[in-house]
Amino acid sequence: MQNKTLALIFFILTSISFGQNSIANKIYTSDIDNFWIAFDSIQTTNNYSQKIKFINTLYIDKGTKGLKSFMKVRDYNDTLYIKLIDNYPKFWNSIRPNTLTIKNKTKELTKAVKKLKKLYPELKEGEMYFTIGGLRSGGTLYENMVLVGSEIATGIPKTDVSEFENDWLKNVFAKQSLDNIISLNIHEYVHTQQKPNENNSLLHHTLKEGSCDFITELVLGEPIEKQYIFYGKQHFDDLKKQFKEEMFIDDFSNWLYNGGQKGEAADLGYFIGYEICKSYYNQAKNKKQAIKDIIELNYQDEKEVENFLRKSGFYEEGFDKDQLIKEYEKKQPYIIKIEPFENGSTNIDSSIKEFKIIFSKPMNPKEYSIRFSKKGKEYSPKFTKINFSNDNTTFVITMELTPTKEYEFVISNGFKSEDGYPLKLDNNELIINFKTQ
Repeated sequence: MQNKTLALIFFILTSISFGQNSIANKIYTSDIDNFWIAFDSIQTTNNYSQKIKFINTLYIDKGTKGLKSFMKVRDYNDTLYIKLIDNYPKFWNSIRPNTLTIKNKTKELTKAVKKLKKLYPELKEGEMYFTIGGLRSGGTLYENMVLVGSEIATGIPKTDVSEFENDWLKNVFAKQSLDNIISLNIHEYVHTQQKPNENNSLLHHTLKEGSCDFITELVLGEPIEKQYIFYGKQHFDDLKKQFKEEMFIDDFSNWLYNGGQKGEAADLGYFIGYEICKSYYNQAKNKKQAIKDIIELNYQDEKEVENFLRKSGFYEEGFDKDQLIKEYEKKQPYIIKIEPFENGSTNIDSSIKEFKIIFSKPMNPKEYSIRFSKKGKEYSPKFTKINFSNDNTTFVITMELTPTKEYEFVISNGFKSEDGYPLKLDNNELIINFKTQ
C-alpha cells in the first residue's frame, strides 16, 4: 500500500513537472545555429553551386518544420538566401551575436506565455520556432506555430543596415531592443488563438493586428516599444480622423504592411487597432471578459466587428458606415476612357504605338500597377515606355504589337491619385483585352 502511495505521489509530481515544462519544450532555436554553420561554410568558397549545396545541406535540409513552414509562407528559397548572404555581409556579421542570444530567453518566453494563460485561461498550446528568414518578415504564424525571422526580430539601432537601399530596416530597428523578441512572440502567439479573417476591410485587419499588441502589453505589464506606437501617439488626432474615413475599404496601403514605402510612418494600422482595443478594455467593467472578447472576436461577422468598435467608444461621436463608404468613393479617381480603341476590340491596327488611360483626377506618377493576366506573359504587349502626361491625368503606355494576335494585361488599383486615393475599379482590377488585324 505504501509503495502504491509513493508511486502515485511520484506520478503526480512528474505530471506537474512535465506540465510546467510543456511550453518550454515547444520553443525551438536549432535553426539559428544551423544557419550560422551554413553561413561560415559559404564564406569559404566563391563557387555558386557549392554555396547552394551548403545552404541546403547545412540549413534547409536540417531545418525544423517551423523553418520549412516559414519558407513556404514567405516564399523563401536557397537562391534567395545566397543572394542575401552575398549582398549584405556587414548586416549579417552585425546581427549574428543578437540572434545567438535567443536561446537564453526561453525562460522569459515561458514565463510570458504562462502570464498569457493566466489572463486568458482558454489559451491553446502553440509552438515557437526561431529561424533565420529572408529579410521579409520579423514574424508570422502557420497553423499553431509561431514563426520568427530572428534576423529582423533581434535588430537594434546599432545593427549595421548601411548596405540596404531603403530605410525600412533602419526604421524597424530604431525602437527595438533585444527584449523585443518576447513581445514579438506573444504578439504572434495571440494570433494563433484568433478566429480566421476572410473579410478584407481595413478595420478587420487593423483590429486583428492591434489586438495582439494590446494583449502583449497586458502580458508584459509595460508599454511595448514600436516605431508605429511612438509615431502614432505623436500624430494621434490626425490618424484617428483619417482612419475613420478609410476603415471600411479594402485598401491597406496607407496603414499596414508598408514598411518599404512609408518609412517611419509605416504600419500605423497596428497602432490604431491597439488603441481601439485599449479603449474597449478600459471601458469594460469585467476585464477578464474584455480580454476574452478581444481575443475571440469573430472576424467573419461584420456586425460583430462593427459593434466591437462602437462599444469601445473609440469614436465617441459614432459613425455611419454607409455614409463613410459613400464619401470615400467620391474622392476616388476613376477611368474616364481609354484610347485609341475600346477595350475588347478585335480589329486593332498593329501599327498603333500608344495606349492611353484617361483618369478623372491627377494621379501620383510613382504609384501604378500593371501586371500579366492569368493567360500569362506571352499575351502581354511589349511595353517600351510608361509615363504620365497632361498634368498626370493620362497614363501612356508605349508598346509594340504584331498582327493577328490576342493581347491581354491587367490594370489594378495600385494606381493612386495625387491626394492618395486608390483607383476605383470593379473587383480592384480592369482586364485590358484586344486583338490585332
